[in-house]
Amino acid sequence: MSLFKNLFGGKKEDPKPFSRTPMDLDLGYIFEYDMQSWEVMAVYEYDWGDEDFSKEFKVSDGQNTYYLSVEEDDEIEMTWSKKIPLRSIEGPIAQQIEEDERPPETIVYESRTYYLDEESAGYFHEKGSDENAWAEFMVWDYYDKKEEYQLSIEQWGPRSFEASHGKVLKNHEISDILPREQ
Repeated sequence: MSLFKNLFGGKKEDPKPFSRTPMDLDLGYIFEYDMQSWEVMAVYEYDWGDEDFSKEFKVSDGQNTYYLSVEEDDEIEMTWSKKIPLRSIEGPIAQQIEEDERPPETIVYESRTYYLDEESAGYFHEKGSDENAWAEFMVWDYYDKKEEYQLSIEQWGPRSFEASHGKVLKNHEISDILPREQ
C-alpha cells in the first residue's frame, strides 16, 4: 500500500527518522528530553573563528524556556541551561571583569564551586534574521569538579553581561528528534 501511495502522491516517508542527532535540530523541531517534549523556538549560530562553529537552540515545553547548546568536536558536546541573574553568582563578577579584563578563576553559585575552563571570543547570529547581523561577544565557561554542571558568563559590551547555568548532557539524553509537520 505505501508503494502505491508513494507512486501516486501519498505522504513521503521521512528519509532518516531514527538517525537524527541534536546537530540536526532546527526551528520548529520537536524532541524528547527528561521525559518531556520540547520544541525549538529559535536557533542561534556561533562563529568561534578557525572554522569552529556551534549552535544553541532556545527550546520550550509550553511553560519553561531553556537553551540547548550543541557543538561537534570529536563527538557531540551538549549543555542544557537556563539564564540566571549575574548577581546570583557570589562576588562582584562584572566589576572584576571591568577592572582586570578577565573574570576570577573560580566562582561560587548555589554553594557549588566552578572552575574557569575556557575563554572564547566569538560572533553570535540568530538564524532567520539579517545574515549580516552578527554580534561580537566574549564568553567564559566554568565547570564544577566533576564536569557535570556548567556556568557561563557572557560579555556583550563594556557593561553588558549575561549568565547561564546548566548541566552537561550525554548524547542519548536527547531523543525522538522530529521535524515540524509540513
